[in-house]
Amino acid sequence: MAPKHQSSLPPQTKKPKKVRLTPASRAEETSASPNLPKEEKEQQEEIEHIDEVQNEIDRCNEQANKKILKVEQKNNKLRQPFFQKRSELTSKIRNFGVTTFVNHPQLSVLFVQEGEEALHYLIRVEVREFENIKSGYRIDFCFNENPYFENKVLSKEFHLNESGDSSSKCTEIKWKSRKDLMKSSSQTQNKASRKTQHEEPESFFTWFPDHSDAAADELGEVIKDDIWPNPLQYYLVPDVDDEEGEEEDDDDVKEEEGLEDIDEERDEDKGEEDEDYEEEEKGEEDEGEDD
Repeated sequence: MAPKHQSSLPPQTKKPKKVRLTPASRAEETSASPNLPKEEKEQQEEIEHIDEVQNEIDRCNEQANKKILKVEQKNNKLRQPFFQKRSELTSKIRNFGVTTFVNHPQLSVLFVQEGEEALHYLIRVEVREFENIKSGYRIDFCFNENPYFENKVLSKEFHLNESGDSSSKCTEIKWKSRKDLMKSSSQTQNKASRKTQHEEPESFFTWFPDHSDAAADELGEVIKDDIWPNPLQYYLVPDVDDEEGEEEDDDDVKEEEGLEDIDEERDEDKGEEDEDYEEEEKGEEDEGEDD
């Protein structure tokens, strides 16, 4: 997966090949210009001026990118103590890491039943960008002592070289006897077909060691750019089932209140009809007496 730049950095898009007007080409055009109609000659001169201005714009963009990169590198250093403090605090909350991931709409797919138990030992996740933030980053998954593997930290790195090629590498997981979760996952997943069909990984332990297509690995990007800046927002996401239950209760209450209102209206209408009937009977009796 290709590491993303910071949000303030302009995206690295492939620039279209520009036609530079060299002094030689300009001289040739000038010599040929007397033969051109006046309108075409003026248009050619305007194009030359546009090219000169565009060159200045490109130089300004390159200088701005360098300055922005320096600012981002400085800000990263300033943020590190706060990230460290936050990691220490979140480590004290039981299942903070796994709850944050499960509540995220894209990361929840990694937490299938066979791997979720192991991830309950996850105490914190840390993202460390390389000194040159455009060259990549590392994600550290820190675990308590657990019955599945020996590692205390599982790290996955994403690299982007100068030519724009992406690659990744990770820590080798030292599984304990008969606890290898990757074996159970590999029985139900064909990595070759997933690469060609771009299917989502089945669990954390199939995604973690997979380096088949680093440029298309979106999950690392989600952790770096969405989870890491503010994990608390996903830890505090309310339970969808609870919300739906509350909405259903509210609907039931409203429905009952509506039925009560209808019954009251019917009673009122019936009472009015009885009164009208009594008045009519009384009127007929009075007419009989007069006769």
